[in-house]
Amino acid sequence: MNHRQSHQEQVERWARFVKDNPQQWQEIHTQFINALFDNHDQFLKKMLKTKDGKEKLIKLYNIKNKEGYDWLK
Repeated sequence: MNHRQSHQEQVERWARFVKDNPQQWQEIHTQFINALFDNHDQFLKKMLKTKDGKEKLIKLYNIKNKEGYDWLK
């Protein structure tokens, strides 16, 4: 099985779950999305503590407008 097939199976499994659990899927989805944001915030905090972390993040995210990011101020 290749990556594309695996991804398609995951999408189909989630679609079935949403269809079969109309009252539950939204909370699970919200928790998942919130966890992604939390993990990203933790990553930023760790990187900012490292040597040249701020510069590395600017390069990684290709940031041009440094004023648009609170964590760069």
